[in-house]
Amino acid sequence: MQVFKFGGASVKDAESVKNVGAIIQRFGENNLVVVVSAMGKTTNALEEVYQLAKQKEVNKAQLALQKVVDFHKSVLSDLLIQSDEALSWLETEKTNLLEFIKQEQVNLDAFNYDQIVSRGEIWSTKIVHYYLTEQKITNTWLDASSCIRTNSAHKEGKVDWEITEQAIQDRIKSGVYITQGFIGSDGKSTVTLGREGSDYSAAIFAYCLNAHNVTIWKDVPGLLNADPKWFNPTELIPKISFKEAIELSYYGASVIHPKTIQPLQNKNIPLYVKSFLNPDKSGTIIQRDPYSDHLVPSFIFKMNQTLLSITTRDFSFIVEENLEEIFGYFHSFGVKINLMQNSAINFSVSIDTSPKAAALIESLQEKYQVLYNEGMELVTIRHFDETTIKRVMLNKELYLEQKTRHTCRLLVKDLG
Repeated sequence: MQVFKFGGASVKDAESVKNVGAIIQRFGENNLVVVVSAMGKTTNALEEVYQLAKQKEVNKAQLALQKVVDFHKSVLSDLLIQSDEALSWLETEKTNLLEFIKQEQVNLDAFNYDQIVSRGEIWSTKIVHYYLTEQKITNTWLDASSCIRTNSAHKEGKVDWEITEQAIQDRIKSGVYITQGFIGSDGKSTVTLGREGSDYSAAIFAYCLNAHNVTIWKDVPGLLNADPKWFNPTELIPKISFKEAIELSYYGASVIHPKTIQPLQNKNIPLYVKSFLNPDKSGTIIQRDPYSDHLVPSFIFKMNQTLLSITTRDFSFIVEENLEEIFGYFHSFGVKINLMQNSAINFSVSIDTSPKAAALIESLQEKYQVLYNEGMELVTIRHFDETTIKRVMLNKELYLEQKTRHTCRLLVKDLG
């Protein structure tokens, strides 16, 4: 069994859906689970519907929903899918959702968010299913919420692995299955799986089916050693370990989320990241073997950082009691620390610049002396050498530096 995962960019329009069909025909085995995200920006559009409904702007919510439905209708039309079943299904979906957003219960945040926003995955997979069927590619549409059992923590469902494994093995035997990412069920209603939920769904199916491998199809050639927006030229990472992928994600790289990696690592199931634009290219493989991790240095950039320097007012040592109290401030304001370093009388941290950060600073200043610098940039280099450090320090002023055996972290600011 193989598992393929296609994100929103890979099914953003009719031509993209055709490309997905071509990849399934060319690279898929007879036994294949295809996990598909919502089309293009559908999740964002449904979030807007939810927000309007929550604000009791029912007419605006209906208009926003109609736009989303019309988009999916246009994709069906462009794919020349004219079956009565396909057209009536989408109208039924619209009617049901319109009734739902009129209800008073839309005040109940997370539950209703999941019921509305999850429909994007249902609609995209139905369209892929209908298209494959029109192309005489035998396939079965599968409701992921009938397979993936979670608790009732809406927007961040936690998987019940024992029930999920049994349900998946009961429903999936042989053939090609089209199913959704991002969604599960607590047995009563849809529960979404949170950040990177669709990738995680692919890992869940792979784990429960003891899959041969997983392939995530993206609009990039594989994992790159830096974000092209901040660093050029970038380099493809052909092979890294599960551990390295988790390390890169921890430092902020846009790679695969650790919750996707963990079930695959537990059963040693290789994960490929490949381009749906150039499917013949080898892409990146993430697997257990760590011996290639050092071959390509990776650069992770966190922009818009604020450097805080926290000192006791009497210039006494920063001790465990102070640190416990300071961490309590960060927790209460929901501010994540990206880098920290302490000396005898000073505790320095780098955090994302935000209104929450400003409120945190104001609160800390009631008890501590707090100096801060904004407009900073946090650079992390995995498998660094002096050449890589010099490369990122060009026209930068260094404020803070940390080095371990494999990782160098630099908090810098542009010179003048």
